[in-house]
Amino acid sequence: MTALWFVTVAGWVIALAAFVAARRAARAVAELTAQYWALKYEVGELKARLRAVAPTPDEAAAAAPAPTSAFVPLSAIKKGSGL
Repeated sequence: MTALWFVTVAGWVIALAAFVAARRAARAVAELTAQYWALKYEVGELKARLRAVAPTPDEAAAAAPAPTSAFVPLSAIKKGSGL
């Protein structure tokens, strides 16, 4: 009969330790989740501020005027090459 009580008490102690560990893990996950979303928000704010200061390369290329091409006769190139 004493062995049964020992097994019962040991089971309760193990269950209590598992419950405490699970609560600690849940708190850590909640804290990490909050930190993740705060960091994601800060990154978005920084990207918006950076976009306001300097345009992205794609925006700069779109805003730049298109290069104009001019017709250059082949005879002008032959005369200037020195051949």
